[in-house]
Amino acid sequence: MAEERFEFNSRLKKRLIVFGVAGLVLVAIGIILLLTGGGHHAEGQEAATAGAHDEFHWYQRLYANLWINNVYFTGIALIGVFFVAINYVAHAGWSAVIKRVPEAFGAWLPFAGGLMLVVFLIANHDLFHWTHDYLYDETDPRYDELIAGKRGYLNIPFYLIRMVLYFGIWYFMYWLIRKESLNEDLEGGTQHYYKSVKLSAIFLVIFAVTSSTSAWDWILSIDTHWFSTMIGWYVFASWFVTGLAAITLTVILLRENGYLKMVTAEHLHDLGKFIFAFSIFWTYIWFSQFMLIYYANIPEETIYFVERLSRDQYAPVFFINLILNFFFPFLVLMTRDSKRHTVFLKLVCVIVLIGHWLDFYLMVTPGTLSENGGFGFMEIGLALVYGVAFVFVILTSMSKASLVAVNHPMLGESTHHHT
Repeated sequence: MAEERFEFNSRLKKRLIVFGVAGLVLVAIGIILLLTGGGHHAEGQEAATAGAHDEFHWYQRLYANLWINNVYFTGIALIGVFFVAINYVAHAGWSAVIKRVPEAFGAWLPFAGGLMLVVFLIANHDLFHWTHDYLYDETDPRYDELIAGKRGYLNIPFYLIRMVLYFGIWYFMYWLIRKESLNEDLEGGTQHYYKSVKLSAIFLVIFAVTSSTSAWDWILSIDTHWFSTMIGWYVFASWFVTGLAAITLTVILLRENGYLKMVTAEHLHDLGKFIFAFSIFWTYIWFSQFMLIYYANIPEETIYFVERLSRDQYAPVFFINLILNFFFPFLVLMTRDSKRHTVFLKLVCVIVLIGHWLDFYLMVTPGTLSENGGFGFMEIGLALVYGVAFVFVILTSMSKASLVAVNHPMLGESTHHHT
C-alpha cells in the first residue's frame, strides 16, 4: 500500500495564524470591555465560597477561561489516544485507514500539560477555593471544617504531583504506541501490532483510573463543598463525544481535500454511529446525576444546579447545553443516511464541539466566578486561540508520517469495510 503524505503548507499555516491573531484581538477587546466596565464587588460569603476575592478583577475571568480550554483540549488529545488504544485492544479492523488522525491528537498532550501547570501555578487562588491557607486554620473565622477534612488529598504539593504524573504517564504511553505505529510502517510484520495491543491495554487501565481522578482534581475540586460520585463518568462522556466529533470532522475535511482516499461512507457511518451513541450516553449520565440530586434534595448537592439555574448568565447556557449536545445530534443522526452524508456529519460535529465547550464552561465558570461570570469576546477569542494552537500541533504531527498506516495488518479489512 502506497504512503499518503499530508502537506502542511504555508498557505494553511497563514490561515491558522490569521485566525489565531483574530482570537487574540477578541481576547484584548474582552479585557478592555471588562476594564472600562469597572470592577464590581462580589456578594460577601457567596463569592468567597466560589473561590473569588471580595472584589472581582478582570484577570479572574481570563484565568477561568484558560482553565476551561486547558481541560477541554486536553480531553480531545487524550481521547485521540484512547480511541487508538481501544481499537487495538478490540482488534477492530475498520478503523485502520483513519488511525493516524486520532494518533496525531496525542501530540498536544505535552503542550496541554505545560499550559495546565502554568495556569495552576499562577491562578490557583482565583480558581480553587481550597488553596487558601486560612481555611485550614482553626483560629481563623474563615476556617472550613469540610475542606480541612479533605486536606490529605487537596493540598498543592500532592495536587501538582498528580498533575505531572497524569501528563507524564499519558504522554509516555502515547509516545510508545506512536513509536510502534511508525516502526510498523518501516518494517512491516505483526510484531509491532501485537506490541501496540499490549501497550494499549496498559494505557486503558491507566486511563480508567486517571480520567476519573483528573476530573476530581480539575473539575470537582472547583466546587469543593459539592459532592458527586458521577463526575468522573460525566467528564469522560463529555470528553469522549467531543473527541469523536473532532476525529470525524478532521477525517471528513482531509477526505474533501484529497487525502484519505480509502475512507468511504462506511467508515463515516461508523464514526457517525459513535457520535450518536455517545451523545445519548452523555445525556444518560447528565440525567442520572441531575435526577439523583433532584430527588434527594440535599442542600450540599443541589447548590450545584441552583447556581446554574438561578443566575441569568448561566440558566440559558444550561438549556442550550442540552439542546446542542443531545437533541440536535440525536434528531439529526437518527437516520442511517444522515450518518453517511458529510453535510450532516460536519454540521453535527461543529455543533457538538461548540456544545461540549459550553458544557465545560458550565462546569468551571459558576464555581470560579459566581455572579461575575459571563460570555463574550474573551470566551470566543480564547477558545479560538487554543483551537488554532491545537490544530497547528496536530497538523504538524500528521505531516511527519504517512496518513495511512501502510503496514497495518488489518488495513485490507479496513479498505473493504462494509456495514
